[in-house]
Amino acid sequence: MSFFMNPFKKHDVSEFENVYVPFENANRHPSVVATHNVKFGSASGNMPNNDEIDGRPSPTYSESAYTIEGLRAEVDGDIAASGHDTAYDRKSKVINKAIQDIGMGRYQWQLFVLCGFGWLADNSHSLWLQGVALTLPSITQEFGPSVTQVRYTTCALFVGLCLGASFWGIASDVIGRRLAFNATLFIAGVFGLAVGGGNSWIGTCGLYAALGAGVGGNLPVDGALFLEFLPMASGSLLTVLSVWWPVGQLIASLVAWGFIPNYSCDATLLSCDVSSEPCCHKAQNMGWRYFLFTLGAMTFLMFICRFFFFHLYESPKYLLSQGRQAEAVATVHGIAFKNKRKTWLTTEILDEIGGYAKADEYQKLSTVQIVKRQLSKFSTERIAPLFATRRLGLMTSLIWFCWATIGMGYPLFNAFLPQYLQNAGKDVAPTPNNILYRNYAIASIVGVPGSFIAMYTVDVRYIGRKGTIAAATVLTGIILFLFTISSDSNYQLVMTCLESFFQNIITPEVFPAPNRGTGTGIASCLNRICGLCAPIVAVNAGNVNPNAPVYAAGSLILAAFIAMCFFPIETRGKQKL
Repeated sequence: MSFFMNPFKKHDVSEFENVYVPFENANRHPSVVATHNVKFGSASGNMPNNDEIDGRPSPTYSESAYTIEGLRAEVDGDIAASGHDTAYDRKSKVINKAIQDIGMGRYQWQLFVLCGFGWLADNSHSLWLQGVALTLPSITQEFGPSVTQVRYTTCALFVGLCLGASFWGIASDVIGRRLAFNATLFIAGVFGLAVGGGNSWIGTCGLYAALGAGVGGNLPVDGALFLEFLPMASGSLLTVLSVWWPVGQLIASLVAWGFIPNYSCDATLLSCDVSSEPCCHKAQNMGWRYFLFTLGAMTFLMFICRFFFFHLYESPKYLLSQGRQAEAVATVHGIAFKNKRKTWLTTEILDEIGGYAKADEYQKLSTVQIVKRQLSKFSTERIAPLFATRRLGLMTSLIWFCWATIGMGYPLFNAFLPQYLQNAGKDVAPTPNNILYRNYAIASIVGVPGSFIAMYTVDVRYIGRKGTIAAATVLTGIILFLFTISSDSNYQLVMTCLESFFQNIITPEVFPAPNRGTGTGIASCLNRICGLCAPIVAVNAGNVNPNAPVYAAGSLILAAFIAMCFFPIETRGKQKL
């Protein structure tokens, strides 16, 4: 446990013995060698006959996968596709190759679990979105907002989420992945504990917004960090991280079922702020606070596991951007040491491929340059290739439409599901708390297998990603309309279980293009904005008809299904993000 007191330790290659192997003697990853041989020909002279490959002259015999010239050829090809050609970019590509040759190992699997903590806590799909949803009935009883006004609590959370996602995505490139990786869960844990002590509705909303600002950074930071340490051959694991979302939902529902029904006011009592005795007092309504204290403590415990019990190496790409090339090489050596593998990476190879500098600071990216690189993802030069052909332009437009509609449709139903199950706002007796939270927990359990089934069906021939998400989407949309037919708790339980199962199969489609980062970034932005608007729609539509938000959610999900039917590209078997 030598790292327990120094989680930000800097490293040198001398710390990792018996890791280095000369490049010509290295065991390169089979997928790298196979790709190299297809593009540039094998060492046996099996070269392509054409005079140019990707705009450059055909390679000579010396450009095999086991020579520096062969490595340079690989980097040149990657640089041509990226659109950036600086010393930093070339050296980043070399580091990518080194990590890919090390392969998947113990370090990446441990990081998968720790990044999973962040995705589990993600408040757009998992632990904390469900946490807010499950407290809305109790907040109404204690503080007095109407069953529709209280939905602005979720809006406060989404404001924090949007700000946090925007801030931490850029901040991680300025202050480092390692600090941002730990800070997001620390902030979430602190404010998760604090929100349980809210003494007013406005104060509680403010604390939820602060919570969102922390945990909102988990997806952009954890996703980027995991991807930078992940060999390309294992790139699909980034998608597999989504299995943590239903796990977070399940945890929240089980904890709520244990606390809220047993430590809450009777469902017929109103807030003492709007009613005379008998009314709902704070001392009688501690269940939702115990629930939030528990979620906050769990989130803080996840931060402790990240910070003290796992030594996270700083991102080598961040170190390169700061001119700390030797530390970047040491990080790769550390990964190889942890995985019990060898690596050929040295500072000399980085300099030979990326260019020599008079001093490290000349290759350092300034804060302004880092921010410009982030913003350049949304420039017309990066967006235009997404519409390079009519077919690709149609695919891009449809995917953005689906991300937007699902981004609003999902929270319109799930962020307020406990209220719908309680029959809030309807002219019927409210569902007792013990039945309400029991049914919610059952639905969460049923939803978990959906993600695992989707992991299988997306790669099944004749089904693929397109068939999987289209079938799940249309069934989810139909079930949402069926949900409104009856107020009977048993009927609603069946519909909720079916909806929970199929909605966890829905995974927004990815871009089959070199500019995937730009396309997905815009899609994610649309998803967040529409999610922010969902509580506003729920408040105003709910004032007209208690079922109106559910109708809107169902309509949006079905609209996404129609768009999916027109996807011109199937990405089954294609390279992941």
